[in-house]
Amino acid sequence: MSLPRRSPLPLHRPPTSPGEMLLEEYLKPAGTSQTMLAEQMGVTVQTINAIINGRRAITAEMAIKLSKALNTAPQFWMNLQTNYDLWHAERKLAKHG
Repeated sequence: MSLPRRSPLPLHRPPTSPGEMLLEEYLKPAGTSQTMLAEQMGVTVQTINAIINGRRAITAEMAIKLSKALNTAPQFWMNLQTNYDLWHAERKLAKHG
């Protein structure tokens, strides 16, 4: 007998995307521009902009770069991305059987 699966993900709304978290909780409060962060991380501003706008996911390498630039743990960024991806995948699979 298996127990009902209980998801730790929000039920009525998607989890906060990594890009939204980056913009709203890190860049805006610090007065840091996307360009400044990109230069600090050694990536293009287009890369940062794509993450913020949800067109690019956080990879393990990017999580490490973000963690060094923002003094966070890389696991924080990976967990945000994983939760976001799982929430959307669960809904997609539920919709299509």
